[in-house]
Amino acid sequence: MSDNTPIDTDAPLTNFNNCHVGIVRRLKALDELPALLEPAARARQIAEQSLEFFREAIFEHHLEEERELFPAVIASAQTGDELQRVKALAQRLTDEHRAIEKLWKSLEKGLKQVAKGHGTELDISDLHRLVTEYQAHAHFEETEFLPLSEKILGRNSNHMAALGLSLHMRHAKPVNAYI
Repeated sequence: MSDNTPIDTDAPLTNFNNCHVGIVRRLKALDELPALLEPAARARQIAEQSLEFFREAIFEHHLEEERELFPAVIASAQTGDELQRVKALAQRLTDEHRAIEKLWKSLEKGLKQVAKGHGTELDISDLHRLVTEYQAHAHFEETEFLPLSEKILGRNSNHMAALGLSLHMRHAKPVNAYI
């Protein structure tokens, strides 16, 4: 019995052509990779720098304010309304420090994963909340507390000098007498 079905002589070439369509589609996707690597590298860099900066600068900044600035202003404030206002402002700022630090700690693990280039379940809403809350905190401190502090400490140049010396001593590197 003979099969009279004509042989499609173009079929093998069509198969090769269809293969190329898939290969070209994959190559176009591969060609997008360089554009995606730069933002990924930038994400790792930002996460790594933020981890370092928050621990070394922001936590330290909060500590300095709470140990040096707030007590100096409270000690120099005039008894009565001014002292009560300064205490309330210092307490508010301290409470904000704790809230910001707590929020940071909730993000830290995810940021470490991003810094390593690993996928993560970083809570984006918390990250935005951290940025927004810190900006509001800094604005309040710069517009309310620091001008008042300058007024209070500026009444007595010795108080401002004492604060400056105290901050200098905290940042000074220890000198080894045997070097």
